[in-house]
Amino acid sequence: MPKLIVICQSGGKFVAAGNGVLSYSGGEAHALSISRESKFDELKGEMAEMWKYDPNSIIVKYFVPNNNRTLITVSSDKDLQRLLDFHEDSGTVDVYVLTNAEAAANETALTTTSTGKSAKATASRSRAAAASRRRAREEAALGREQEQQVATAELEQAQVMNGGEAATLTAAPGSPLNITPVASIITDGTPAPPRQMRTSTPCALDVIGEQKLQKVWETCVTGLHQQFNNVGEVREAFRRYSLAQGFTIKFKHNDSMRVSAKCKAEGCTWRIYASKLSTTQFFRTKKFIDTHTCGAGTASAAPPHASRKLVATIVKEKLLSTPNFKPKEIAKEIQEEFGIELRYSQAWRGMEAARQELQGSYKESYNLLPWLREKLMETNPGSVVSLNTSDDSTFRRFFVSMHSSIFGFENGCRPLIFLDEMSVRSKYQSELLTATAIDGNDGIFPVAFAVVDTINEENWHWFLEQLKSSLSMSQSITFVSDRQIGLRQSIAMLFQNSYHGFCVQRLSDELLKDLRGPYTQEVVDVLVAHMYDAARASTREGFMKSMDSIKSISPEAWEWILQSEPEHWANHIFVGSRYNHISSGVAESFYSWVPEIQMPIVQFVDTIRQKIMELIYTRKVESEQWVSRATPILEEKLQKEIMKAQSLQVFASQTAENTFDVRDYFGSVNHTVNVELWSCSCRDWRHNGYPCSHAVAVLQGIGRDPYDYCAKYYSTEAFRLTYREPINPVATTNRPVHGEGLVSVLVQPPALRKLSGPPKQRRIRNKGVIKRPLHCSKCKGAGHNRATCHVFS
Repeated sequence: MPKLIVICQSGGKFVAAGNGVLSYSGGEAHALSISRESKFDELKGEMAEMWKYDPNSIIVKYFVPNNNRTLITVSSDKDLQRLLDFHEDSGTVDVYVLTNAEAAANETALTTTSTGKSAKATASRSRAAAASRRRAREEAALGREQEQQVATAELEQAQVMNGGEAATLTAAPGSPLNITPVASIITDGTPAPPRQMRTSTPCALDVIGEQKLQKVWETCVTGLHQQFNNVGEVREAFRRYSLAQGFTIKFKHNDSMRVSAKCKAEGCTWRIYASKLSTTQFFRTKKFIDTHTCGAGTASAAPPHASRKLVATIVKEKLLSTPNFKPKEIAKEIQEEFGIELRYSQAWRGMEAARQELQGSYKESYNLLPWLREKLMETNPGSVVSLNTSDDSTFRRFFVSMHSSIFGFENGCRPLIFLDEMSVRSKYQSELLTATAIDGNDGIFPVAFAVVDTINEENWHWFLEQLKSSLSMSQSITFVSDRQIGLRQSIAMLFQNSYHGFCVQRLSDELLKDLRGPYTQEVVDVLVAHMYDAARASTREGFMKSMDSIKSISPEAWEWILQSEPEHWANHIFVGSRYNHISSGVAESFYSWVPEIQMPIVQFVDTIRQKIMELIYTRKVESEQWVSRATPILEEKLQKEIMKAQSLQVFASQTAENTFDVRDYFGSVNHTVNVELWSCSCRDWRHNGYPCSHAVAVLQGIGRDPYDYCAKYYSTEAFRLTYREPINPVATTNRPVHGEGLVSVLVQPPALRKLSGPPKQRRIRNKGVIKRPLHCSKCKGAGHNRATCHVFS
């Protein structure tokens, strides 16, 4: 494992710019080295010796890539490894060290500054908004993963060493921040390179405040000797500048070494030329004649021609800030801002071109699936990721179950899985299959998902095969889904001793679809409500009571429900444990994570992974604040049962040990509770996983704690186990490009899905030559000639 050189600095100051970005200047430097085997305590000891600090007073912090606004704390070996993960491919990284006293002083100073300078804060809001948009543009250009790394880092904030409490060091505009820094990390054996300022066009990747693009793009070209990062930036800058100035350019030379353009108007003198600097990737303008003889820039000048590339250039900026822009909205803004009138089809095609430029090729994304599979398993060992194609390498299905999800389900969740499906908004034919569990606080917990080419029995069987290979638990699992025949057979075949419950919501939808008769919506709602009551009823008496109500409204509905196999959905006869969750609709929350806009499959899969990563981290942090023995949802439910128990009377059985009779004070309700068997004749204890009011009355009467008789899945300890294992980021900066480093097996996309864009205009057929109408020379009538005239015949 190669070592990394750490350039330690001290004695400088941090100053916050108007947009909140921190910059460091001054100080002196020393060096030390670290590697993957380095321990945080050892590193802290070296730093303390280097700067003569007390090791127990040191707080080490750093910035994640492309985010110099939030300092992240390193306080353990795991944090140190995460720092290396973030900056493994970077040339340098700044890391800083503070003492506890300095950290407290800085926080106080920053709070005072931010509250005492309201006028300056107000003036800086537009600059802060510009920085936010600039950062969003840069993160989008560098890849979705770096954006996720920043989001994750901002969630983590700064873990202060004394007590591990979270603290964030942010600075008000212009306020100094005295922090003792520690470190730039570079490859071992090479001197620390000088830090280069990023050279870019003034408008590259920027959207300044709330200004119009036209105003922003007027500064894309500033004159001679302007420097650009690459040839792509040169082309974009020239296009944007011409748009803002109101003329159309024509490229004369446009290759990897030089770019020259002229005004498209005949005889106009406007010219610009940029070429590549030798031995670098940078470009610089060498010639610039900023004079028009065609009238460009005047009120009478015609707007530029709305080519597809030009529209895509504008739309790309719009989509970055508002991904859900509609073609009509895009066309309206372009007309208002640039005076260019677009048809709906032009705006729609421009959006498609811009999305492909921002997201990459939809077709080539399928070819990256083998790479994504390896990356997911490499960065998250223990994960199960499967890719399946047909004989001609056409994509069929891609399964993902992260190690964190597998561990959380097996160690903290109820053995209950909801299976569901949905269509994916995609250029190519795609569907999403999901397996979702429930945590101890009744929150959804994603176990696995798969993108498949179509929904059928074969794909569901394959999905369940992958799910079975992911889980090592031998415990019986209850599955809840709709009552597809193929799915039912696959569950019985692959998960022996497990149970299959039907989703009552899907059943009620089927019932209403098949129901005949003039029923009002009010009657339909009553029927559905009684069906849900029948499903939740714990006893046969409760079930029959709800069924009788249904029969009195619609004998047809009553007969349909009796034929729908109630043993798979009615609580009183269902053998498995559903913990009173009778609908697979709980998985619908999963779909809120699914992107509303189209995106390539690799980005789509990784977006879902990022959402799961955020969920696991957020709930882990949330549960660390809990002080109760049980989860908040159980606390609420159990307290309701305890209140009900106060009006009950308990009588010990004379014939059976640990068995009690429970009655209300009127003696009209009588239930039998067996403490050792965790059972009550009302059956709610069994269905819910926590004591009913009758059981609570008995347990309190014999001096036992009701919390001891709740299912282990409701404990705070089990909840924390569910979210103990994090999902690690997947870096996309080294993602292979087309033709470079791709695996030998290519993956072709599935069949094209019918596009949801504007319908094609109906082609007008050629009507041919229009014949002269006939006129009769005898009667002067129309529609016939002399030979066929009947008037004078």
